Amino acid sequence: MHRNPELHQFLLSKARNLTEEWYAALDKSEAEGVYASTDPDVIRKLKQQNFAFHEHLCEVYIKEETAFFEDFIDWIMEVATDTEHLNTPVHIILGEFLNVQEQYLDYIDQFIHQHQDKYTYEEITRWKRVLIKIFGQVMSKFVEENHKFAQLKLKSQQEVIYELSAPVITFQNKKGLLPIIGAVDTARARHLLEKTLVQCAEKGINHLFIDLSGLIIVDTMVALQIFRLIDALKLIGVKTTLSGIRPEVAVTSIQLGLDFNKLDITGNLAQALKE
Repeated sequence: MHRNPELHQFLLSKARNLTEEWYAALDKSEAEGVYASTDPDVIRKLKQQNFAFHEHLCEVYIKEETAFFEDFIDWIMEVATDTEHLNTPVHIILGEFLNVQEQYLDYIDQFIHQHQDKYTYEEITRWKRVLIKIFGQVMSKFVEENHKFAQLKLKSQQEVIYELSAPVITFQNKKGLLPIIGAVDTARARHLLEKTLVQCAEKGINHLFIDLSGLIIVDTMVALQIFRLIDALKLIGVKTTLSGIRPEVAVTSIQLGLDFNKLDITGNLAQALKE
């Protein structure tokens, strides 16, 4: 049995010391992210999070493990999705978890010293083993939730980028322009197809100029998506004109065996608009 109310009370009484000692021991010259902040509000919140960690963790010595971990989840989720921690390298955060683990092992040794001969070697070993086990579980869950939230945030940001990178600019006489800039991966190509069709229909465009002068590279996938976009636009009554195919893109297209002969193409956007 690892539970011991006396040890729990001892560690709980040291919670504030644990926080202050931990923060004072941070090497500010080597710290990154949240640990390097000089903002008083960020520092105050970081200390509050650390103190709350201790309030939860010492309960491992009075609660059954499953119930203890369930009560810890809210703290893990809060810190894992915290903006400052998301902007801190994960390996740095895990390093601080391990530093705190060492603090606990030291304080357990203090407790043992104060109660010499009261507890057996087996009891002391169980306390330390359960502590290390719980730290491992908390760290694992933190990394899992931190990664999930970071991926969701990245996906959200990517969707915003896609929205901004597929604008159909409207001209007079129901004409429009779609400039394709940068790299095009499968996800962005699909987004270009879907959004361009919707925008052309909503804006009543009957002639779309697709400018490729900002396209970094053309491969088979990109070319196929352009062909699909042109075919789809044709089905909804939109004529297309390609412009700005750079020499290196043209060479690559030939090497790939891509046939642009049936497409309406001009050298540059200015020429396309003039014609």
